[in-house]
Amino acid sequence: MDRRWLPLNALRAFEAAGKHLSVTAAANSLYVSQSAVSRHILTLESLLNVKLFERKHQHLELTEAGRALLPAVNKSFDRIEHVLQDILKDGAIAHRVLHIQMPATFAHNLAVPILREFRSAFPHVMLDLMIPNSIGMPENNSDIAVVYSKPEVNDLIADLLWRVRLTPLCHPSLLEKLPAATPLSLQEFVSSNELVHVLLEGQARYRLWQHFVRQTELSNINTDHGLVFETASLAAQYVMSGSGIALLDPLLFQEELRDGTLVQPFDTWVDDGYGYYLLTHPDDLQDPAIASFRSWIIRHYADLPAKLKAPSHAHNQ
Repeated sequence: MDRRWLPLNALRAFEAAGKHLSVTAAANSLYVSQSAVSRHILTLESLLNVKLFERKHQHLELTEAGRALLPAVNKSFDRIEHVLQDILKDGAIAHRVLHIQMPATFAHNLAVPILREFRSAFPHVMLDLMIPNSIGMPENNSDIAVVYSKPEVNDLIADLLWRVRLTPLCHPSLLEKLPAATPLSLQEFVSSNELVHVLLEGQARYRLWQHFVRQTELSNINTDHGLVFETASLAAQYVMSGSGIALLDPLLFQEELRDGTLVQPFDTWVDDGYGYYLLTHPDDLQDPAIASFRSWIIRHYADLPAKLKAPSHAHNQ
């Protein structure tokens, strides 16, 4: 076959499916849909005019042709990966600058502290970190962007780093004022404290607390009051002064929860449909620096919710 027509994406899908013997597991490892993996495999089988897998009820089995092809594909991709790593580490892409866009709270609380790990692994890749003025899709010329958004259909590759879950956080002094023997109810806690709001672009000023009250079936709560901040970090700073309660994602404030400047009074959560997504242009994944950064950050955040389980000071409701 002429190498100009080599179906590289189909070969990647075949390699992953051959390794896991599962379309679902292959899709998860490649961060694509199951239908995309199946489509790539069918494309390769059609091109070769031979079946590469036998489809069983809950798994795949390699055919004779599949068993012959898989080691060659594995070896070829391993060789390419090793050469790319050598190029990166030997400085052949010295002075390569990646322009990365991240929301302020994400960058300050989670990204900046761990970017040194990437710099240590890829010292010749410079990072230019930008903070956008909006939460949606980037409009600048960034190579890679992390956005706080709901799922959207567009031409970009969107990797979900994690789905945001919100819960009330406050300074411990708000709880210390209460009688120790008195069980604290969510209804009483929310109704008796100042509500602190985080304003999402294009959304009503008090929408997050309104959504929380509806989802938790609280009653007689006036959500249309309290301070409004543009970022979760600013809202958290105000709450840590001992004033009010804010709906925040504990994963973004692990340090504050560990040192006790913030507490989570209730094991009550709401999912607002938003998450942190890593956006890249499909064609840009041919760039070794971009591909390396994407793989690195996805691996780092894949098990973040499990590793950073928030300390709980939950009361019975």
